[in-house]
Amino acid sequence: MLLGRHISAIALLCSLSACAEPFPFLNSSDEAVDAASASSFTQTDSEQGSQVIATLLDRRSLLEDGSTYDTVSTAALDASSRSSEAELTSAKLRAEASLKNWLPTLGPSVSLTDLGDLVAGILIEQVLFDNGRRKAEREFAAADVEVAAVNLSIDMNNRVETAVALYVAALRGDEKAALGSRALGQMQEFNRVVSGRVEGGISDRADLRVVQSKIDGMRSARATAHEAAATSRAELKAMTGQEFATAPTRLSLGTPLDSTSFLTVLKANAEATRTVAQTKVERAGLLPQISASGSATNEGSGAGLTLDLATPLGLGTPALLKAIESARETAERQVAEAEEDARRNYSRQTQRLTSFRRQEGEAAALARSSRETYQLFQSQFDAGQRSVLDVVSIYEEWVQREQAHIDAKYEVVLIQLELARDLGILADGDAI
Repeated sequence: MLLGRHISAIALLCSLSACAEPFPFLNSSDEAVDAASASSFTQTDSEQGSQVIATLLDRRSLLEDGSTYDTVSTAALDASSRSSEAELTSAKLRAEASLKNWLPTLGPSVSLTDLGDLVAGILIEQVLFDNGRRKAEREFAAADVEVAAVNLSIDMNNRVETAVALYVAALRGDEKAALGSRALGQMQEFNRVVSGRVEGGISDRADLRVVQSKIDGMRSARATAHEAAATSRAELKAMTGQEFATAPTRLSLGTPLDSTSFLTVLKANAEATRTVAQTKVERAGLLPQISASGSATNEGSGAGLTLDLATPLGLGTPALLKAIESARETAERQVAEAEEDARRNYSRQTQRLTSFRRQEGEAAALARSSRETYQLFQSQFDAGQRSVLDVVSIYEEWVQREQAHIDAKYEVVLIQLELARDLGILADGDAI
């Protein structure tokens, strides 16, 4: 039968194809659904799984479990609808498609004979030797998934850092506003004392203007702190759809592991792997490939071997091959640049952290000293040994140093968040 011969020819071509290599971290359709419900980084149990994605999946957040900061982080992740998640899904689907690129291709064949007859049939083609092109395509797709996964991790850690930083900024605004309220209460008392002395002719009206000017400045600073807290809190609510406790707690991030790599370095390595795979694909496209083809039409069937080039050769082909090879060196240098930038960033952040920790300690000590001096001046004023402006000036100095202490304290927290963000340890890998 004619149909039997068609089937035999197709079966012969299928038998020429090589076995598929296991793809590192792709699931079947049902498994993919289960993995998506757990984490975007979930892999199969294959021994050849992606090390980059395994590293991302194993990362643990340094935010203390159960703390308000952890609650803010979870809310930020739950409310996320970033494009990087869709990009990772698309990359996985492209990789799944490339997994079967070693199989024969099947398509319709329509031709017109010399006699004007239309001949329709089926054409099947199987590549037998392609200089590693299809294997390189699978490697490229796998690396593309890794790049998308690192981008997702970067995006989610940036989101958590933004959310927690907004929460911290709100706490700082609240604390500075509370300090301003206490300071205003005391300055109002000074204003009452000076007003009485002016009315009694003991003090000059200029003294009263000085005190009132300081009150206006403190009132403005308190309003600014209130507004800053309200703005941060409103932005955080718009980001997460939730409101959080306003009681300040000490943020403890712990110490990151020495083996923790910067996300930018992981991304550079994944991009370098993808670039190398791309060079393999481009190089194989300039070399000959052998394929077997078979056709089954209404007039019969046939099979044969073909030797062809995916890209025609030209006088510029040697230079093009050299350019392809140089792309590998470019990728390696980009990784080296990313590592250098990461080291510089780590050194800069740790130095800033050390500096603000020192400033926090010094500001606290200076604030205590100013408080003790104020208490001494207050006693001397009560004994008639100090003017009220002397007491007002030292009190204002105390308030300013308390504000400096608050700024330094929260700046330490913000630097810790930035460093943890760059290391990718603000969110658990299995929560992304």
